[in-house]
Amino acid sequence: MILCEREIQALLDDGAVLIDPRPGNDSGQWSSTAVDLTLEGVVLEWTPPAGGAHPPIQLHSEKFDIQAMTEDAALARKIAIDPANGYVMSPKSFILGFTREKVRFPARCRVAARVEGKSSLARLGLGVHVTAPTIHAGFGAKRATDSGSPIQLEIFNLGPWPIRLDTGMKICQLIFEEVREVPTTPYRGQFSGQQAFTVPTP
Repeated sequence: MILCEREIQALLDDGAVLIDPRPGNDSGQWSSTAVDLTLEGVVLEWTPPAGGAHPPIQLHSEKFDIQAMTEDAALARKIAIDPANGYVMSPKSFILGFTREKVRFPARCRVAARVEGKSSLARLGLGVHVTAPTIHAGFGAKRATDSGSPIQLEIFNLGPWPIRLDTGMKICQLIFEEVREVPTTPYRGQFSGQQAFTVPTP
């Protein structure tokens, strides 16, 4: 069952779920059954060697570590979004980004969520996740004191036009769903404690 905005706000009021910073009721981020989240100010571009010199990535290899790849300056570049000019995505391009908001779903919460794109962006060919929309119970809550984690976005431009992204723009929506029973197995994935990208200091 999808929750309406009044039910989501009641969860936030009770502390059952955290969104930080919390969207205000007059922020324009609320719809009848979802809350919009906004874009953090740093994105990541993959930078594979020219000419296909890099060997194929072996996803099931013990050496495969996607987090380490994002920190490898030979494979990825982190870019701060320009406050004046934004970040322009070329057609047929792909980047990683984060929501500015952090979210926390306690491990024994009977609520999960889905990250979905915005229809106004989708009509231009802009998507925000690649087969990974689910925010599980336990996300951002490895410890009781955790203040939540931002949601990583896999942003792609399948359209024919360049698209400008700006820090703080509404980039996705979070749809809350009721879980029928209390989970006994919380989310234990490697991304629960993830942090937004930062640009390395020269």
